[in-house]
Amino acid sequence: MTDDANVLTPAVLIIGGGPSGLRAAAELAPHVSGQVLVVERESSAGGIPRHSDHPGYGIRDLGKFISGPKYAKILRDKATRAGARILTDTMVTDWAGELSVNATSPIGRIRIDARAIVLATGARERPRPARLIPGDRSHGIYTTGNLQNVVHLKHGTVGKRAVIVGAELVSWSAALTLQHVKCKTVLMTTEYPKPDSYFFFSAPGKIFFGTKVATRTRVTRIIGRPSVEAVEIENLDTGERQQIACDTVILTGDWIPDNELARAAHLPIDPVSKSPIVDEALRTTRPGLFAVGNLLHPVDTADIAALDGAAVADHVLDYLRGVSAPTGHVDVRVDAPFRWVSPGRVTLGSVEPPRNRLLLWSDKFVAFPLVTMRQEGQVVAKKRLWWPAAPGRVFRIPSSMFHGLDRRRGAITIGLNE
Repeated sequence: MTDDANVLTPAVLIIGGGPSGLRAAAELAPHVSGQVLVVERESSAGGIPRHSDHPGYGIRDLGKFISGPKYAKILRDKATRAGARILTDTMVTDWAGELSVNATSPIGRIRIDARAIVLATGARERPRPARLIPGDRSHGIYTTGNLQNVVHLKHGTVGKRAVIVGAELVSWSAALTLQHVKCKTVLMTTEYPKPDSYFFFSAPGKIFFGTKVATRTRVTRIIGRPSVEAVEIENLDTGERQQIACDTVILTGDWIPDNELARAAHLPIDPVSKSPIVDEALRTTRPGLFAVGNLLHPVDTADIAALDGAAVADHVLDYLRGVSAPTGHVDVRVDAPFRWVSPGRVTLGSVEPPRNRLLLWSDKFVAFPLVTMRQEGQVVAKKRLWWPAAPGRVFRIPSSMFHGLDRRRGAITIGLNE
């Protein structure tokens, strides 16, 4: 039981103090009758950027090119100046009602009863056990998040020679962090035929770090006791294996959303991304419960997550004002090589998704893809796009492709042609 003294009653509860949650708080607080409360399980709000101490943040949402900690501070300051309250070291543990949760905090067990809730819990990289990498149980194996926490928050160090598993944007973030502690990245390995990150990151990165990117390879074994001594990698085309001497292994990418609360709420979950399914207004199937950021699209950049937070504010305000949500949703599905799409249900015409874009994840590189939409097996829309679909990063298509589609024809399936 929770004493009445430990019951909080904000108008809006935002669970997660990363970029999407903080931006939502900053947008909502000046316009809500009542408190906007952000709960964050770490000791300071800001999310992943807080311990990514290198430039590259704030481009799309702030028009800046700044470090992660500076970006996180700006978002925190904007939220608190707008009037939002941020509770840190506070973790939501379970649901107490449709729009009520239980949480643990420095003051003990609390219950939070809100009029609307925004899930902004983000995503995390899968650790070694979830990736099923064989070998010795060695010291010196990190995810990017672990690494940056050790280096930038705890001011610790790692080894001298690292192999990075993955070659996407976050992999180069890991390489920058390793350089900060004078650990050389001797190899990046990716199963895809091309590096997973944008060319203007990967090409200069290979020159700047002197790093080889081994495409079409995978790590088959980690060697060393008690600490890492080498990894064994396999060429996926030839089957040839070789050992790379290293004392540090960084596991990057391979994201999974922090979806425990969404699952506990019995929300529909995308079977591949493991994210809760929302519509264009970022509404879940539970009235008054919204979801934003990399919980929905694991993962996009921090500024895109923040723009989700900005976009959800108007829809939360509509809900608080009693504006009825539209009915008659249509499911959105994908064919290979796409893995998932967000939003996964649409109302076709009532509202546009954030930035007028649908977000998808592709397992195949196509330079100038022809995107198709089908209903009842027939192509009802198609568009050639002049930007690539590529593994390791979110692929965006304009939501205008939905315009003119008939919801009576049922589910929409998005496909890709070369």
